[in-house]
Amino acid sequence: MVTGSLPNSRTEPDGSAVVRVLSYNIRSMRDDTAALARVIAACAPDLVLIQEAPRFFRWRKKLARLAAASDLVILSGGASAAGPALLCSLRATVERTEDVLLPLTPGLHRRGFATAVVRFGGARIGVLSCHLSLQKDERYAQGGMLLDRLAALGVDHAVAGGDLNERPGGRTFRRLAEALQDAWATKPWLGEYTSTPADPHQRIDAILTTQGVEVLGCGVPVGMPGVSEDDLRAATDHLPVLAALRVPAARG
Repeated sequence: MVTGSLPNSRTEPDGSAVVRVLSYNIRSMRDDTAALARVIAACAPDLVLIQEAPRFFRWRKKLARLAAASDLVILSGGASAAGPALLCSLRATVERTEDVLLPLTPGLHRRGFATAVVRFGGARIGVLSCHLSLQKDERYAQGGMLLDRLAALGVDHAVAGGDLNERPGGRTFRRLAEALQDAWATKPWLGEYTSTPADPHQRIDAILTTQGVEVLGCGVPVGMPGVSEDDLRAATDHLPVLAALRVPAARG
């Protein structure tokens, strides 16, 4: 397991880029939002893949306040994606965004994807934030939709992340990990378990990448400088996943 610090964000002479990606279920910002912002800012991410963003009254203002407090800006998502959202640093150049609503199963929550294509230096990457269903058959179908949506972004390299509502042994998690790189399994760093902050005992949140993206380290930033355990427990009911990725320069 990798210990110590993750590589800092940077652009390499060959046009590739080292990008920090954070995935975080923020439970509609119903907890300690100051602690939440401190955790996000301490991780110094280029991209934040959020689940359970605010979806109701003044949801845009709430998400904008969190972004500003974390030194980030809103990229896409929120209520328009049924909860998933994307934040980014000013280092990102945005090509396009799209919020996707998934088919609604009667009696279950509406789900969606927040997606974007962004550039960092000479590197171009597709991004997708998801929060998959609690119901196993719907979740499996949504896993296939996730893979289809990544392919439809039309980019050589992509990252997806979110609350999968399933452990690595589950069939949906396995389906995704067979098609994509499970960043924690590829190069584990610091903590593994994301649920719950008071008693971490299961990994149900993940960052996954397409082949060709180099995983430099991925894990729960427990013990990372600037990230206090008190803040992690107070911020929300999940622990975040942080990854450092090297994205090759775009062809042509």
